[in-house]
Amino acid sequence: MCYNVPMDIREQIKQEVEGIAPLDALEGKHQQEVLRWINSGVEIFRIKKPATPPRHLVVYFILVDGEHMFLCDHIKGQSWLPTGGHVDENEHPRTAAARECLEELYIAAEFLSDKPLMVSIAQTVGVPPVHEDVMLWYVLKGDRTQEMQYDAGEFNGVKWFHFDDIPLDQGDPNMGRFLEKLRSFREG
Repeated sequence: MCYNVPMDIREQIKQEVEGIAPLDALEGKHQQEVLRWINSGVEIFRIKKPATPPRHLVVYFILVDGEHMFLCDHIKGQSWLPTGGHVDENEHPRTAAARECLEELYIAAEFLSDKPLMVSIAQTVGVPPVHEDVMLWYVLKGDRTQEMQYDAGEFNGVKWFHFDDIPLDQGDPNMGRFLEKLRSFREG
């Protein structure tokens, strides 16, 4: 799935962020800060590894099957995180999510919604240098019965977690809020 770049990519990303209905005041604050950041004209894509600029755009793509979510034991992040990665320069975030899905799990992305479910800002943890990730969270259809291959260079392991068993204290600080939003999304 490829999204054309002719329309200004910043405008496309801005539309993705504007299309998110915030769960709470914190997500609303993140959304407004991300929109200010996009509109500021500063570089929003990572242009040099590991952390230049010190704030850049990232996607999570969360595989969901029933009441189960797929997480990875991320080597650099040293925690259980959704699969995802950096958005390349002038790349649409959905394209990045589909590309990362192929690169990390060797499967084609099947989006449950064209729009990201959540936006968040968080400082990275684990291997330095610490920097800020602006994350768009996409939800993908998963299949717990499928044997999952994964990039062993990125992950120590992978696991399907029931929603009630997700290690919230060992992952992204926004995971609990995402889980709440995901449950509402699935019920709606």
